Amino acid sequence: MTSEPRPGPPPPPPQASQFDFWLGEWDTRWGDGLAATNRVTKILGDRVILEEFDGTRDAQLRGMSVSVYEPRDGRWRQTWVDDNGSYYDFVGGWEDGPDGNVEGGRMVLVHSREVEGRTVLLRLVWSEIEQDSMTWEWQRSDDAGETWRTLWQLDYTRRA
Repeated sequence: MTSEPRPGPPPPPPQASQFDFWLGEWDTRWGDGLAATNRVTKILGDRVILEEFDGTRDAQLRGMSVSVYEPRDGRWRQTWVDDNGSYYDFVGGWEDGPDGNVEGGRMVLVHSREVEGRTVLLRLVWSEIEQDSMTWEWQRSDDAGETWRTLWQLDYTRRA
């Protein structure tokens, strides 16, 4: 009795590379010179993005996220957890820049939760994306996304 080899999973769709700009080792800075490091890699057959954030020196925060492109609904999903016991689940995707160009585009993921009986939207925005730098913002909306205020902005620089 011979067993036939099991076929491997199909290749990831092209959209699964939309987060590749984030891969690598990063220094992040915010506020008055506060800093952290962020290591972002692909795991599980290059289908999952793993983020390992270490801000223990200045932010007293360590956390990690896993992100995956879900072909069934054409969106990215990210789960964030940290050493404060926080848990967030975000969903969203790539938004093209002006005139539908990839250049000038941004990645936007949104989370919805109830706070004191009201729906609050939280979002992550990666923008100004270059080979060795980008901006990441943690934003909040209390009016169903009509307006957003930035709660935390990190400036990323690729580590040498």
